[in-house]
Amino acid sequence: MRFSVISLTALAASVAIAHPGEKQVRTDAKIAAAKREFKAGVRRGLEACSGKLSARGVTDRAVARRAATAKKYGRSVEARDTDTVLNTSHLSTANYTLDTPESTLFASSGTCAVNPEGETGPYWVKGELVRNNLRENQTGVPIVIEAQFVDVETCEPLEGIYWDVWNCNATGVYSGLVAEGNGNTADAANLNATFLRGVAKSDADGVVQFESIFPGHYDGRATHHHMVVHLNATVLPNNTLTGGTYGHVGQLFWDQDIIDTIEATAPYNTNTISITNNSDDRVFSTETTDTTTDPVFEYVYLGSDLSDGLFGWVTVGVNTSATYDPNYSYVWTSSGGVAQSGGTVTVNKQ
Repeated sequence: MRFSVISLTALAASVAIAHPGEKQVRTDAKIAAAKREFKAGVRRGLEACSGKLSARGVTDRAVARRAATAKKYGRSVEARDTDTVLNTSHLSTANYTLDTPESTLFASSGTCAVNPEGETGPYWVKGELVRNNLRENQTGVPIVIEAQFVDVETCEPLEGIYWDVWNCNATGVYSGLVAEGNGNTADAANLNATFLRGVAKSDADGVVQFESIFPGHYDGRATHHHMVVHLNATVLPNNTLTGGTYGHVGQLFWDQDIIDTIEATAPYNTNTISITNNSDDRVFSTETTDTTTDPVFEYVYLGSDLSDGLFGWVTVGVNTSATYDPNYSYVWTSSGGVAQSGGTVTVNKQ
């Protein structure tokens, strides 16, 4: 497994999360220096873990698992690779072909890169269902996404954590809430919707997979997925989580080239809102200020065209001694989504 870039969790409880209405974000030079030190520490931890994970067979199992996933969901494989964060193309110059060995194709591990004050945005619905298939009836390009979570302090895969993921649909609408800038604000039925949201538990190798749909876009934001990592949580009889702490908050992105390709297809191209590129996205920029970080999925095509879908993967380094207090505006209940203040939220392009 190659840890050429890193993933970050919370710096410390004293560093505020960058959300409107929460604690004021501290931007002084002392905190900036602390963030740089935190990043360097996590990077060293991941680099040190690489050999240990390989020796225990975790790397070989990741290669085999990703190859098997590509075969399960697709007819053939065309390779794409995340090469650099600051290059908006993110298309590898490697000459991969269908004859490229699986050991080469799937051994590289792009990593989730999130600054210590990673953002949940306003559309996290707390209490989503534990499940792996999030698609429901949504149309768009099918995707399978995988994350492998590693404890950067012990170099052990994080078994039993819960990966909480949510993204908008092909036309830029999130389920589970009614809010200005989120589709039809007169459609109260969306409070009961759960599409493209879910939580799933990691296996013995710290791995979680979801079946979802490639996200569309909305005003002021590049295409992205939101994520929260739950530590020591318990599943309730209604198949939702309770308790525990939040060990990781962040956002994941895709290569700009594949975004452009997908946005030219239906139903994505019915969205008349202007597209924001990765290079112009505030969160993308924040999460890639350190050149050792990369929040972009490595991915492969699962067939001969987009209708067969994509498979993307990341490796996420987690400092389990750090915690977040992520914000949320809605909670999923037996009656659907319930607003926590005022009934609706105003869009703040998170």
